[in-house]
Amino acid sequence: MARYTGADCKRCRREKQKLFLKGSKCESAKCPIEIRPYPPGEHGRGRTKDSEYLLQKREKQKAARIYGVLEKQFRGYFEEANRRQGKTGENLLRILEIRLDNVVYRAGFAKSRDHARQLVRHGHITVNGRKTDIPSARVAVNDIIEVRRSSHEMAPFVVARAEAGERTVPAWLEVMPSKMRILVHALPERQVIDTQVQEQLIVELYSK
Repeated sequence: MARYTGADCKRCRREKQKLFLKGSKCESAKCPIEIRPYPPGEHGRGRTKDSEYLLQKREKQKAARIYGVLEKQFRGYFEEANRRQGKTGENLLRILEIRLDNVVYRAGFAKSRDHARQLVRHGHITVNGRKTDIPSARVAVNDIIEVRRSSHEMAPFVVARAEAGERTVPAWLEVMPSKMRILVHALPERQVIDTQVQEQLIVELYSK
């Protein structure tokens, strides 16, 4: 499976904002964007005003980086969103939100989406009682996502139980930390998705 293997912090600096790709490091004084709040590269501090196309492209890349999706898969999500009824941009964000790795992250069982992907790939997560090791698998209404009983005492999940309640859980999910269980009550609407992207710019980019 193809995945990005470069420096996560450079991606945040490129977008001039925290994308929260490194978990607790993003909240600390060691976060590189706190030290160098400008794009990486020789000309990072001297760049002029961005063009309309570049703003659209940056917004697309920002969304893809936040959710850890590469270009081919992201375009596939967009095309699917465009075929559905409703607003394409909102459909796109909903598809990204219901990925299994994102749900595990949103529930507070992982420090970052990268961490959540690792937990899923290593077989620690079940969906409706069946082991699911595909991070891009999508959840549905009434699904039950759980940490396998044999994995409960692993360090990441012990920490997750200890820190339960510190991170806001989206209203469409219900988390039961003592059982390491997530219940999906609904699919997310745009107003409850706190991802800071302007999805209309992505729609404009792909509609050209």
